[in-house]
Amino acid sequence: MEKKELHYIKSFAEYVDQFIKMLIDYSPKLITAVIILFIGLYAIRLINRLVRKIMVKRELDLTLSNFLADSLLWAMRFLLFITFISKLGIETSSFVAILGAIGLAVGLSLQGSLSNLAGGVLIILFKPFKVGDSIEAQNVAGTVSEIQIFVTKLVTGNNQTIFIPNGILSNGVITNFSLGKNRRANLLFNVSYDTNIKTAKEIVMKVMESHPKVLKTPEPAVVVNLLTDSAIQLAIRPWSKNADFTEVSSDVLEQTKQAFDDAGIAIQPFTKDSSK
Repeated sequence: MEKKELHYIKSFAEYVDQFIKMLIDYSPKLITAVIILFIGLYAIRLINRLVRKIMVKRELDLTLSNFLADSLLWAMRFLLFITFISKLGIETSSFVAILGAIGLAVGLSLQGSLSNLAGGVLIILFKPFKVGDSIEAQNVAGTVSEIQIFVTKLVTGNNQTIFIPNGILSNGVITNFSLGKNRRANLLFNVSYDTNIKTAKEIVMKVMESHPKVLKTPEPAVVVNLLTDSAIQLAIRPWSKNADFTEVSSDVLEQTKQAFDDAGIAIQPFTKDSSK
């Protein structure tokens, strides 16, 4: 019994000696790797701050600058991690191969997300719109509140927040109402065939010319848009600044209706062709 205990004690002591010897032999690599890790993290933080300051000084788009800075940050962290494990003596070639296989599997399972990521990059780089622009896309109209990597956030006129995936957004038709300073409305009125067209047009022009937010240049216009079976369709086209578009459209419609009533001009209801 005593011999077995002595054997176990001797074996344990040998294991401890081997562990201490291995730790002493391995400690330079471990210390070097830890030093590289801490210095690398500190350097990455400094570089990231410097890059962000340079982008701010160059007045780069905020969304693009954040995306580029974050991408650079993670790329540097990945390189630091590879350097760290190589200093520990771990074979990096097999490790990189494993990471590649994992990346391929993740990529195949996240094709839709990668498409949205690519769409986000395209939107950020080519800038078909920016934060604050009023756009219409995918049958949704609103103001861009945020451009994220995977989705774009729109706030509609009734304060609903809508998320549109960047993949379909970058490949679809986008109407940007904010690229030009001014915007033209196209308001339609149906009036009776008994109406004197010249008189009706003069009334509409007077309404638009008297409105303080209807621009003089480009000039407003009113034209005969269509002759239907039951009415003359007038197209009223006032120009306004983008910020005043909704107000001008509403005011011109209301004031034109009131002016037509005062002049005894009958407004015909819009009707659909029942034969279709």
